[in-house]
Amino acid sequence: MEISVAAPQRLPFTIKPRMHRDKLGKEAMVLGSLTNIKSMSETLCFASVDFGMMNTEIQVVCHGSELCQQLRSIRLNSSVRVVGKLGLKPAPKSAPKPAPGNIEHQEPLEDLLTHKQVEVVATEILCLNSVAPDVHIGKDHSFPSQSRHLQIRFDESLKRRLLLRSRVARYIKEYLGKDFLEIETPILFKSSPEGAREFLVPTRKPGYAYALPQSPQQYKQILMATGVKNYFQFAKCFRDEDLRADRQPEFTQLDLEMAYADGEKVMAKIENLIKSLYLKVSSKHPAISLYPLPKSDFVRMSYEEAMSEHGSDKPDLRINGLIHRIDYFVPDEFRSMLTSVQEPVIEACKLRLNCESQQVRTFLTKFMDSPDAEPFTSNVDGAPGFCVYDSRKPVEGLQSLGFESAEQLKTLYGNLRRPRYHDKKVHKTNTRFEDADLLIIQARPNLPHSGGSTMLGKLRLALHKAAVAEGLIQPDTDHRYLWVTEFPMFTLDNDTDPGQGGTAGFSATHHPFTAPRTAEDVDLLLTDPLKAKADHYDLVVNGIELGGGSRRIHNAEMQKFVMRDIIKMSEERMDDFSHLFEALASGCPPHAGFAIGFDRLMAVLTGVESVKDVIYFPKSSKGEDMMVKSPAPMTNAALSPYHLQLKSPTEP
Repeated sequence: MEISVAAPQRLPFTIKPRMHRDKLGKEAMVLGSLTNIKSMSETLCFASVDFGMMNTEIQVVCHGSELCQQLRSIRLNSSVRVVGKLGLKPAPKSAPKPAPGNIEHQEPLEDLLTHKQVEVVATEILCLNSVAPDVHIGKDHSFPSQSRHLQIRFDESLKRRLLLRSRVARYIKEYLGKDFLEIETPILFKSSPEGAREFLVPTRKPGYAYALPQSPQQYKQILMATGVKNYFQFAKCFRDEDLRADRQPEFTQLDLEMAYADGEKVMAKIENLIKSLYLKVSSKHPAISLYPLPKSDFVRMSYEEAMSEHGSDKPDLRINGLIHRIDYFVPDEFRSMLTSVQEPVIEACKLRLNCESQQVRTFLTKFMDSPDAEPFTSNVDGAPGFCVYDSRKPVEGLQSLGFESAEQLKTLYGNLRRPRYHDKKVHKTNTRFEDADLLIIQARPNLPHSGGSTMLGKLRLALHKAAVAEGLIQPDTDHRYLWVTEFPMFTLDNDTDPGQGGTAGFSATHHPFTAPRTAEDVDLLLTDPLKAKADHYDLVVNGIELGGGSRRIHNAEMQKFVMRDIIKMSEERMDDFSHLFEALASGCPPHAGFAIGFDRLMAVLTGVESVKDVIYFPKSSKGEDMMVKSPAPMTNAALSPYHLQLKSPTEP
């Protein structure tokens, strides 16, 4: 008996942004959001269906009263399924008529067609999920953070940034994947004093808790002891810190570690990655307004140079006026007006504004009367002093300094060396005084630099930013990268950073696994630890710290010595790192690594100030997810399995 087998039913192909021309005339399917309906008559309608994330609308044509009525009954922005025949879009009526024999306007000659060149003549329309009657959405609406899904859906600039984030991550994985292993490290870690506050995760075992990792630092060092030579991952990190525009309680880091490597090798790898990334982004995404970075090496600058000349450990190289010490010629009378600090350091910097002297004075008055100036006017070391250079005024506007000191000031500026990151034009501006130049003067205690910035460094940055906003300084859109190196290995304890819980009165500046920079710095650990420098390096661009890394201590005994004898951790605290000591003692190779704040990198690439604008579901300034309402309040019933209970309001 002969058995007939039915031919398999051919399903319609799914519309894509680009399709081969042999798809013309075949049955196609569009799955997407209905974004527009244009009714030409009772029997003819045009519609647009967005089937992708970014500018991927395709035209749908409906013929017949029944199909057109079905289309018009669907609310805009509902999810739909359209099946029909794929055809070329007709040339617009306003287009010039082709010359005889010219088929340019009849159909494209290329093999691939874009979705903008074709249309679907519908035979079937199905609404998969309609927008509810009480929901009002669309591109013209402004959505609160509670409706983040709609912000992403209708905010074209936000959507563009988030799409670029995905593409950048994919490119980085391709770039590093050639000679690095991508490895996922655990999220449930344990409490470990590395320098930031942690989030604890209670367990049902009485008295025990996990901690969410501040970074994969210890895991990636342990990986070096496993035989993994090069490691990377996009790691989720968690820190219970005070929040601001560039901070989130959970954030993404691009982490990497290299065995048998020092800081030079790591910096070279990161520098090449960044340059390659800019080349990729600028060539593929011109709307981002980025240009390839110069082929020259990134600028190198020591921590001391950064703090002395820029007043910050993350210098913005777009600000041309550097900071200089002038206390050796400042008159006693002027010094006493600036500060009550005994034998202070007095520093000055000069900014050139594109305006007249009187406009500078007006700008300065406006700034000093604003809330932004409060930290500077209330500075315990003294408020700043200002001079506006004016050749028509007595002592050319520098009368506060007196004639002799004014001459010494001009001599100082006239003999300045030219930094390697300043061209001749900028150096000429920095070494000469012209009308409307603003001189900023600030006193501080005569102590070694510590922390991230000086008060003059903060004021210099704030005034430059305000002058750019007022149009008094031309904005510089270039991305100026540099490496800051030779950080102090230890920093005095303060009231804000938890440190590592030692009793020495100081803590590791970055984390306690950072190696001393030189043999001399090893010796200083025994005599004067606060003078020892770490083999640490930060990557900075336009005043933003993108990431940091270091050569690690790879010897177990050296690591114990730093923690026990220098930081003076308790034996109980030392036991928290027993797993790391064991890994290092197993013949762990020398190694170094780095971590880039991926959210910050994306903010820089897309030109936004806040990392919230490059994260799909960010937290608010209070650490809350406004859409899902987290964190959520707890009850004693929910805490009971973890042997915890809520504290009574009356309890101390």
